[in-house]
Amino acid sequence: MEYQDIIKDWKQKKFKALYWLEGEEDFFIDQVSNYAEHKLLDEAEKGFNLTILYGKDTDWSTVINACRRYPMFAEKQVVILKEAQAMRDLLKLEPYIDHPLDSTIFVVAHKQGKIDGRSKMAKLIKEKGVLLTTKKLYDNQLPGWVEVYVRELGRAISQKAGILLVDHIGNDLSRIANEIDKLLVNLPADKKIDEGDIEKYVGISKEYNVFELQNAVGQQDFTKVIRIINYFAANPKAGPVQMVIPALYNFFSKVNLIFGVKGGEKEIASALGVHPFFVKDYMAAARQYGAEGTEKAILLLHTYNLRSIGINDSGVEDGELMKELMYKVMTR
Repeated sequence: MEYQDIIKDWKQKKFKALYWLEGEEDFFIDQVSNYAEHKLLDEAEKGFNLTILYGKDTDWSTVINACRRYPMFAEKQVVILKEAQAMRDLLKLEPYIDHPLDSTIFVVAHKQGKIDGRSKMAKLIKEKGVLLTTKKLYDNQLPGWVEVYVRELGRAISQKAGILLVDHIGNDLSRIANEIDKLLVNLPADKKIDEGDIEKYVGISKEYNVFELQNAVGQQDFTKVIRIINYFAANPKAGPVQMVIPALYNFFSKVNLIFGVKGGEKEIASALGVHPFFVKDYMAAARQYGAEGTEKAILLLHTYNLRSIGINDSGVEDGELMKELMYKVMTR
């Protein structure tokens, strides 16, 4: 079951007595627990029928007593146990989970891991309630997730804008969602989010970013590469060398994989673990550099990454270090 399925059931007034949310991706857990906190009861009902507890500040008896209360002036009460992983005696909730109260919607948010699936507790959770186990998305899944998230809000985003946002923020769904929410507040209801909006409201240049540098290097567009490096030198936060070099190293490492892949773009995207949107860029770089040039680039990037953190380096400015590196990478 996905987190959207739980919320969909709730919207249709379909409830279970227990919802156990666990796993690696906090964002999905927060989406469900926040909905339970703010949407399951109306404002008049919340005063008597909403209880929020935190694992580090509570114990098993307090939780069970809260769950066994009957709702007042409402059909259901909601009990949410947040940060359940911090509760020392969590397993002592087992008797209640075995016999939950139908008039209580008990939501347990257990982040940063999951309970042993072989345990009696895990078997009871599956039998008596709903178990949601979340996983971190792979990097190549993030642009697609952004498109779906925006679509669920009734809006649209261009593919390149989504990739630019992901490339800047990384694998942090909460931050990505927060930036998207801020964007939508500032844009007209019928406006599709594009690269210009990302530049204006998120503070990422649509021309001077690591994604564009990567493409320029792959195409051996030396003029564009120097222009972007000069921008980074003048705006260190936009592209710190300690971020840029590892990103390029990752790029060429993926390019290197292409030489061992049989098949077309679909097979290459799968082997590289990247969004299909990127495949043509990697293939173009493979043609430009060949296997030998790609291996050379990887070795140079490793060497200059060490220099960027002060190993075997005489204190060259970051901008000059990057220009020197790019010259060596892009010349045969």
